[in-house]
Amino acid sequence: MQKTNDTQPVNTGNSKKSDNFFHKLALNLKKDYPVLILSVVAFIILGIICFLGVTKSLTVAAFSLNEYEVGQIADRTIEADRPLPATAAYPFAIGDHEKIIKKGFAITEDGYRKLEKMANTKEYIDYRAYVDTLLYLFLLMILWTLLYSKPLLGRKAAFKELLIQIIFFILIYGCAMFAPRIQFFARSSYHLIIAIPTALFIFLITLLFGERSSVFFSIIVSLGVLNASNYDLVPFLFTLAVSFSSTRIIRKIETRIDMVFASLAVAALNIVFMFILKVLFNESFDDIASVIFALAANGFISGILALGFITPLEQVLNTASVFRLMDLSDLNNPTMRKLLLNASGTYNHSMMVATLAENACKEIGANSLVARVGAYYHDIGKMDQSEYFVENQSGQNKHDEMNPSLSVSVIRSHVKRGVEKAHQLHLPPQIIDIIAEHHGNSVIAYFYNVEKQTNPDVREEDFSYNGVPPTTKESAVVMLADTVEAACRTLEKPSVSRLDKFIQQLIAAKLEHHQLDNCPLTFKELTVIRESFVTILAGYYHSRIEYPDQKDPDAEEKKKADEIPSSKKVASKFKSKKEEKNGK
Repeated sequence: MQKTNDTQPVNTGNSKKSDNFFHKLALNLKKDYPVLILSVVAFIILGIICFLGVTKSLTVAAFSLNEYEVGQIADRTIEADRPLPATAAYPFAIGDHEKIIKKGFAITEDGYRKLEKMANTKEYIDYRAYVDTLLYLFLLMILWTLLYSKPLLGRKAAFKELLIQIIFFILIYGCAMFAPRIQFFARSSYHLIIAIPTALFIFLITLLFGERSSVFFSIIVSLGVLNASNYDLVPFLFTLAVSFSSTRIIRKIETRIDMVFASLAVAALNIVFMFILKVLFNESFDDIASVIFALAANGFISGILALGFITPLEQVLNTASVFRLMDLSDLNNPTMRKLLLNASGTYNHSMMVATLAENACKEIGANSLVARVGAYYHDIGKMDQSEYFVENQSGQNKHDEMNPSLSVSVIRSHVKRGVEKAHQLHLPPQIIDIIAEHHGNSVIAYFYNVEKQTNPDVREEDFSYNGVPPTTKESAVVMLADTVEAACRTLEKPSVSRLDKFIQQLIAAKLEHHQLDNCPLTFKELTVIRESFVTILAGYYHSRIEYPDQKDPDAEEKKKADEIPSSKKVASKFKSKKEEKNGK
């Protein structure tokens, strides 16, 4: 959480805010060089595809002349792509975009001769159309680069994520451009949209990379389809509508069976959107049965194919899809079983942290599933040395006989060990980040204060964790939940108001020590998080809570020294033990 400097005005004007935004954007684009590299690569590949697209014959979408004859009722309208001069073989000219035959009308002998002339014209390259398309794609790649920069995406996009989305975009663009060369898809714009696998790729992107990434991809791919379909509004509007609706549907699924229902919903929406566009553009409903069936099949099959592709893709890309997170949240998996057996106190602590973090993330609109799984695994580094952590100790505390510096080394090593175990388990990067960041670079105050009593010159850095403060909302919420759960266990008679005040102090301490500077949490969200924690913990401690109608919770409140052991008492105890040993 970025804090405003007291020496600077809070409101510096819209122009300064705009300058700061673009300055930040430029700095992030420098760091996010994979976005720029892939934009250039995508532009080159799309340029080649467009070259193939504009290198075409004037047979009008490469239809065979044998499909037409004089007197036949035309099943489509055909117009010339460019003007053709008169020749010896065909002593008549064809104007630019001249309509040769018209749908629903009989083909005349003159029209048939013009079709024949077009069919026998050699291939050509429309350089003007090619340059226009390249310029359009260049602007589209600039937009793609901006959307996937860190300020707008809200996180740094992984190289694999960008690569897979570029591949998906190229496939959709190619389908929209080359599908009309197949007779069925060239019948109308509504036949063309059947060939575009929009829902399939939107399903995959939403599951693999999240809702915001999918929304940005929807915008880019819809604009790409607009260009590939020669600026036909029907494929553009249909792709945009299906993309946004598919994103909204798929973001709420939790199990694989939900994918089947999502597929049925998209199949139904495909038909609805088609009818809306037909009415909007006042078009005929002839030959609609085949289109309805094909669009429904497109939507349903997209979901089934997405189910098949998601497992190998999430393994290759190592992403936190909802299905993989649900698998990781299974408490019967080997890692969780081992944590329960080797460090039961840590296991119970992790369960409570998960409950706190999940509920808080739901309240602020963050990814509650990522927070829950991250909380389950955040302390897996304690498994091999569980006896050194207070929640697992039932009798003697091993740190009583250890030097504070050595104790700190053992305590903070659990973060490094946890990250190593997470890599061995091939956990998603989002979960590994939570493990690495759940203590930030905060001071291990207990042992720091003990050491300070005997060594006033001790440095905070020597008694601090080696990590970085949380960079995401989910990671920050897990840090706060971890701190609050551990600290609130020390409270005696934890009344609602006492819990609220204590949690507020804990969050304020994190702010004061800059542990929330790197995450995008707002002060309003921190208030919501605090209230969520109080609600959960009040329910957990309900059997021991004094409510205001029974007794004033602030009256004759115990001193903090009675609730939380003071560092001076601990230091004197530690010092007396050392003197006793030396005396012996």
